[in-house]
Amino acid sequence: MRNEYFVQLTFKFKKEGKKWSAYCEELGTSTYANKIEEAKERIKEAVLLHLNTLEELGERERFFKENKIELLKCKPKRKNISFSAPISSDIYTMPYIQPIAKKYLNL
Repeated sequence: MRNEYFVQLTFKFKKEGKKWSAYCEELGTSTYANKIEEAKERIKEAVLLHLNTLEELGERERFFKENKIELLKCKPKRKNISFSAPISSDIYTMPYIQPIAKKYLNL
């Protein structure tokens, strides 16, 4: 029996003055920090809180459907992850795979 599912997300980071902003395209979640490494950690925390809140409210399934977010049964292999983003010198884009424990999903 599968104990974990996954969601493939896209994070964008942008330097704004002395701060870095971080944004998850699929969820609309965002945060900021002084350093990019800190922004990466904060966006991961914010995404997990967002996903947990959707599940607690019983809104995950509707939200995923409306935003075309797929709940994956297997973790994608790094070489199989693809995403497209416009080329920009001031925005750093990266794919992110968020694991979700089955016990937190109402499946």
